[in-house]
Amino acid sequence: MLASQSNWIFTYKDDENARYSDIENLPYSTIVKQLLWQRGLKSEKEIHDFLQPNLENLHDPSLFSTIESAVNRVEKAIELGESILVYGDYDADGVTSTTVMVEALREKGAMCDYYIPNRFTEGYGPNKAAFQEIHRQGFQLIITVDNGIAGTEEIAYANELGMDVIITDHHEVQEELPDALAIIHPKCAEDYPFKELAGVGVAFKFATQLLGYFPKKFLDLVAIGTIADLVPLVGENRVLVSYGLKEMATTERIGLQALKKQCSIDGQVTEEDIGFRIGPRLNAVGRLQDANIAVDLLLATDQEEAEELVQYVQELNKERQKIVANIAEEAIELLEQSGNTEEMDVLVVAKEGWNQGVLGIVASRLVQTYHRPAIVLAIDPELETAKGSARSIEGFDLFKNGMEHKDLFTHFGGHAQAAGMTLPRKNIEPLRKALDQQAKTILTEEDFKPQLKIDATIPLKDIDIAVIKELEQLAPFGMNNPKPNLHIEATPIELRQIGATKNHLKVKLEQAGTVMDGIGFGLGAFFHQLSKESKLEAVVELQINEWNGIRKPQVFLKDLAVSEWQLFDYRGQQSWLKHIDPTCSDQYFVYFKENLYQDVIDAVEARQVIEEKKTVNALYLLDLPNTLEELTFLLQKVESSRIYACFQARESSYFTTLPTREEFKWLYQLILQRQFFDYKVDAPKLASYKGWKLEKIKFMFQVFHELNFVTREGGRIIPKQSPEKKDLTASSLYQSLQEQRKVEETLYLSSYPQLKAWIDQQLNTGAVPEEEMVYGL
Repeated sequence: MLASQSNWIFTYKDDENARYSDIENLPYSTIVKQLLWQRGLKSEKEIHDFLQPNLENLHDPSLFSTIESAVNRVEKAIELGESILVYGDYDADGVTSTTVMVEALREKGAMCDYYIPNRFTEGYGPNKAAFQEIHRQGFQLIITVDNGIAGTEEIAYANELGMDVIITDHHEVQEELPDALAIIHPKCAEDYPFKELAGVGVAFKFATQLLGYFPKKFLDLVAIGTIADLVPLVGENRVLVSYGLKEMATTERIGLQALKKQCSIDGQVTEEDIGFRIGPRLNAVGRLQDANIAVDLLLATDQEEAEELVQYVQELNKERQKIVANIAEEAIELLEQSGNTEEMDVLVVAKEGWNQGVLGIVASRLVQTYHRPAIVLAIDPELETAKGSARSIEGFDLFKNGMEHKDLFTHFGGHAQAAGMTLPRKNIEPLRKALDQQAKTILTEEDFKPQLKIDATIPLKDIDIAVIKELEQLAPFGMNNPKPNLHIEATPIELRQIGATKNHLKVKLEQAGTVMDGIGFGLGAFFHQLSKESKLEAVVELQINEWNGIRKPQVFLKDLAVSEWQLFDYRGQQSWLKHIDPTCSDQYFVYFKENLYQDVIDAVEARQVIEEKKTVNALYLLDLPNTLEELTFLLQKVESSRIYACFQARESSYFTTLPTREEFKWLYQLILQRQFFDYKVDAPKLASYKGWKLEKIKFMFQVFHELNFVTREGGRIIPKQSPEKKDLTASSLYQSLQEQRKVEETLYLSSYPQLKAWIDQQLNTGAVPEEEMVYGL
């Protein structure tokens, strides 16, 4: 047995009886139709719109309730020659939103500039000091992008200064809306159908309405911000990102060209390129210093300037990675020192000197490590405040639960899975206790295990390049449209650890005659926990592996499980010691014959006596028992999900053929006729005549002697006259050899399925099976 690392949720089980009658005739494979159905696409039109995103399916920006007021105010500002400031945010969504808005305003002829608050000195969103400086510099109109919906007091202050504010945002709406001239926010617009736009998506909508045409040239920026901000990639977001990725491939933006080159992106651009290469680099700027540099890069028109900025961004990203690693290590050390991480349902860790800009990433690391909601705070000892970020697990809504304790915060905002906050230092412990108590009433034991949703079960024979190409039509993947997780059942016929540190797993899987390669990054430890002959279950993604021009399907392993106990067959292999699982903390090594394997016994601290019943992760059987009953007794005392048969049978009795009754009878009649047998002289002659081994002849005479059929006189063996009649089985020597042969045939010479079946029967019944069952006849 091998437990999965994640909690597998078979989403399709809820709907497995559905016939997909409305889409049965569509020209797609069964698995693709099932996945489309799972995603709520249950008509031909819905599927067509999903698989073939079209700009015509985007909603009209005029559906935002106050967007016309916003456009009119911008046009008035342009007409009057007023200065407009775009007030952005320091993450990838914020800097792309800022770029879109600035470019649209400049194209419209506006006098504009942009401002992104410093994460460390000003924090997220509007602040009065910045607004005061903006007013001093003569700006009459502020347009917020990717922020502003929570800035009630700050917007009121801007109004007092005589400035108008247009808010474009997508974050959670709080109890009171700011008194802005216009609020362009999908969740504040009753008539706008799609509520999940990213900040850049909202800015793009405003830019479209402002310019009076569809500015396709901005879609590369829209794709970056939308993917990086982890909003659902469905509906309008799917359309915008699909076209945006195409626009990225041929972008004319000098800054993006330089950034793509730095990221080694050439040709087609994928959502993974954005999520793992471009997005993190743009985010790194605002995490460590002034995010205006990222906007400068995206707006760059000079090749040399763009390359210099990209190099600077690259260095910042490297520095960010080091800082994250250091803080994560310190945070884990602090949590472990507390000694009660298993009792805490919400983790809160704080320290002076931590870089505020990377605390969200650190919180994510803690969630991955402990699978609990995590809040990471940097303490300012002068102001006696703490500021930081939080990340959550699926069952705990950070925004909703955090808002129930808003009195503890100076500032708080975010989403269900991510939040940012500032609070007095004295409130850290009350916050931890309050959220921990809430979590204890909401979360169950299952919630603390990573959730892995499975879309479908698929046989290996159905996995081919054509199906994988069909599945690729579901891209771009992301929130609410994840890469399909498929469930397979197969038997590993090859297992290898790969990578410099052997931390990856390479497998060859077989199911009903179909063989397929699989790769599992970070799953190298499973090498010692998987038996080649045990049927396993796996959650996989499908891939096409190309090597030397040959393309073939393979599975990308995300998690593994084995539902029954496993037998590891190292019989007769001297190298079994190399296969001991170094990650297993509870292993039990047992031997039956004193000193037979003393070197091994000492090396692994093996034991011979079983004192009491116990459960262990791994049970190693080092040698053959004297009887089958001995092993049955052990298997009833020690329960284990993994049993390793390491039998070496160095003194095998199997090939010392057990004489038949007729052979015993013939030899006894011979010595009766001759009345003596000179062993030294006659045994070699008899061995040559009958083709028997000397050991066999010696054994037969030992049995005769034990049964008192013969006696010795000097060097001769003399038959006794009228001995007591006894069956051969009355001889302990005969019984012992019989039992040894039975042990060896059952445990050492049997096939893998036969040995597993025998052990399985002992585990289930404790009864020694009939001889016919043992031999599999």
